[in-house]
Amino acid sequence: MSNGNADTSPVGQRPITRADLEAKFSQLRGSTTASQSQRNAGLAAVILAGVALVLGAYLLGRLRGRKRRTIVEVVRA
Repeated sequence: MSNGNADTSPVGQRPITRADLEAKFSQLRGSTTASQSQRNAGLAAVILAGVALVLGAYLLGRLRGRKRRTIVEVVRA
């Protein structure tokens, strides 16, 4: 039967040292850098697609404006 003590550590009876904490944090940080680089690549792709969309819309609008532009000739008499 349990006596209600929650002081049992998963490592055993030895105390948790600074080296144990640093090792675990570096392990966790290593797993997050891979997902972070994937996220950065996805973000770069989204930004690039947005810039391409805006540039394409600008160029198409400029082309359409040139086709519909009226030329006015002023003649002095």
